[in-house]
Amino acid sequence: MDKETVLNGAAGGQQIPPMEPQRQFYFIERARELVRKKTEEKGRRLTFHVETFGCQMNARDSEKLAGILEAAGFAQEPSEAADFVIYNTCTVRENANNKVYGRLGYLQNLKKKNPDMRIALCGCMMQEKEAVAKLKQSYRYVNLIFGTHNLYKFAELLVAAYESDKMVVDVWEEGREIVEDLPVERKYPFKSGVNIMFGCNNFCSYCIVPYVRGREKSREPEDILNEVRRLADDGVVEVMLLGQNVNSYGKTLKTPVSFAQLLEETERVEGIERIRFMTSHPKDLSDELIRTMARSGKICRHLHLPLQSGSSRILKLMNRQYDKEGYLRLVEKVRAAMPDIALTTDIIVGFPGETEEDFLETMDVVQKAQFDSAYTFIYSRRTGTPAAEMDGQAPEDIIKDRFDRLLAQVQEIAAQKAERLTGTLQQVLVESVNSHDASFVTGRMDNNATVHLPGDASLIGRIVPVRLTECKGFYYYGRLV
Repeated sequence: MDKETVLNGAAGGQQIPPMEPQRQFYFIERARELVRKKTEEKGRRLTFHVETFGCQMNARDSEKLAGILEAAGFAQEPSEAADFVIYNTCTVRENANNKVYGRLGYLQNLKKKNPDMRIALCGCMMQEKEAVAKLKQSYRYVNLIFGTHNLYKFAELLVAAYESDKMVVDVWEEGREIVEDLPVERKYPFKSGVNIMFGCNNFCSYCIVPYVRGREKSREPEDILNEVRRLADDGVVEVMLLGQNVNSYGKTLKTPVSFAQLLEETERVEGIERIRFMTSHPKDLSDELIRTMARSGKICRHLHLPLQSGSSRILKLMNRQYDKEGYLRLVEKVRAAMPDIALTTDIIVGFPGETEEDFLETMDVVQKAQFDSAYTFIYSRRTGTPAAEMDGQAPEDIIKDRFDRLLAQVQEIAAQKAERLTGTLQQVLVESVNSHDASFVTGRMDNNATVHLPGDASLIGRIVPVRLTECKGFYYYGRLV
């Protein structure tokens, strides 16, 4: 990395702490001094903008980036016309990479108007050697590049980006340690994500995540619980436990702890009223977890259980490690234990080798499982994955026809299920003033469905009883009871 000798030595006679997170707090102070001087030069406060691409884990990482930037003295700016812009990238699909390249062209024009502007890129896309090589060659105006494994070093890298005239690149192939307890600027004061593990060991044949996020590594349960307790003390009432596959939590710990056990401990934290989690892999959904959810008074009645395909043959090609019958047995177990649960899923259409018969198997599972909603995707070839080398991609018009048929069936079932809740009394966590009508507020039910109701900002952050008066297909109108 550029400036490595400066960052690892002493500055102003002060020795840099060798241990984390103390080392990063030292660099936050260094950054504050740099920002203070720049502020005096410009006669105004320096601004930052964090743009997030991708999943909930990226969103949580962006809160950490924002927290460090605010601790360093920057003020948040809603647009990219800021002094420091950072893109937290996703690389699940190749068009996500192309979107970043396109946005960088826009940033180059902004930088011409503000030569002191700093541009940083982090996240999953930066773990791809080809992407970094392209950035080095064609996007030399980018100041800082780092990946998923050393995000906690952001304060240190921020200083390097201001002290160096060259592009600073610091990408690790694997994680060396888990470092938490750094500043975080949460998007919502009343709810928060909590990372419980990092990486993935599943190697689904279409997915790049294990290659860019690395192998599974679970956080120690007490570290997680301490974070949840601090959040509760700070007014958080809902937490979402995050991981690429939360069901396999604890397997890498010296003393194994199951995800169900972690949930039970999280339930005991006073002040936390709702617990969510994302994402579950069907192969690791245990009877213990189903029992824990069923008897819980805090775990939300919502389970996201990605199917991907209803064809056992395609599931094997995907390396999903379950078959159609096994998935449907899981659905039966879950619904038997929790008849009121909202079950959502992910489905890919057009995977290499998918025939009409395979697709009809998927339609059959959708009909039998009765999903409350589904995220449907047309297969996107992802360079670097085994599926990218597979033959048998169906013609585009056939895939589009299948996608439309699937979407129609998913939406019909979801609308029928949603309508059944009209007239019922539900608990709603109010999240914001409605963006279209300031006399309404918007919140979420236990099952994650959206509700709009008359109210004002005083309701935000509260869980309130709401009578659902009208179903609009994918959201509801209601009134406070």
